[in-house]
Amino acid sequence: MLLAFDVGNSNIVLGVFKDGKLITNWRLETDNNKSADEYGMIVSQLFKYEGLDIADVDDVIISTVVPSVLYTLQHLSMKYFHKKPIVIGPGIKTGLVVKYDNPKQVGADRIVNAVAAHAKYGGLLIVIDLGTATTFCAITDKAEYIGGTIAPGLKISSEALFEKTSKLPKVELEEPGHVICRNTITSMQSGLVYGHMGMVEFIVKKMKKELRDYCGQPDAEVKVVATGGLASMIAKGSDCIDYVDKMLTLEGLEMIYNKNKKNRKQDSLPCKKEEMND
Repeated sequence: MLLAFDVGNSNIVLGVFKDGKLITNWRLETDNNKSADEYGMIVSQLFKYEGLDIADVDDVIISTVVPSVLYTLQHLSMKYFHKKPIVIGPGIKTGLVVKYDNPKQVGADRIVNAVAAHAKYGGLLIVIDLGTATTFCAITDKAEYIGGTIAPGLKISSEALFEKTSKLPKVELEEPGHVICRNTITSMQSGLVYGHMGMVEFIVKKMKKELRDYCGQPDAEVKVVATGGLASMIAKGSDCIDYVDKMLTLEGLEMIYNKNKKNRKQDSLPCKKEEMND
């Protein structure tokens, strides 16, 4: 089995793959203060609950945008699974050609999403990840990652509105059903949710044109794929999203693992005691 970690600023999503299929997944809160042993105990209990044996894990792969959590999960992998994990970063084969000015600046999650979207949907693509931040990525039909946009996510916007104003309360992120609102709560929900939908539609419209121009394909279809915790809500009120794919990042991790597993023979050997106790 393969254990995949997708570490975001708010949540860690774990997935277990067996024979190329995602058999289960969990979502945990990202906590910089948790130790490898604390995360290890949580993961062990999750495995036990699902009737899985951690001894059956053959390898581990990690994608993270939170550097402070990376060492913790590497230590967890070596201590509990006796594997040195693959970490998405420089030197990892992805199959993408990254056209960013500095490819090292592209978040690991954005690369993983692009790999999965290109493999599953093909053609010209825009991938939207609606998490702590909302990111937009443009991918050509030749698997070229040409760039994108980063915007504050819905949760960040909501927290900023609460923290930077004197009288506005915290609100649940849900669609109020109308934009002419008669109380503060629904007024805020309307501005946050429908404002985000409007931003998504505007950026997608402009990105489609720029992507077509870049590829010299003015009439080409551009597929829009959304992932992340808030993807379903935003897609429900937006006409520009073609597919909602909640497991896109985990599936991308499994695809990247398959591209790199031939070089894993040495790294998969059990770790020495001194490595596990560092």
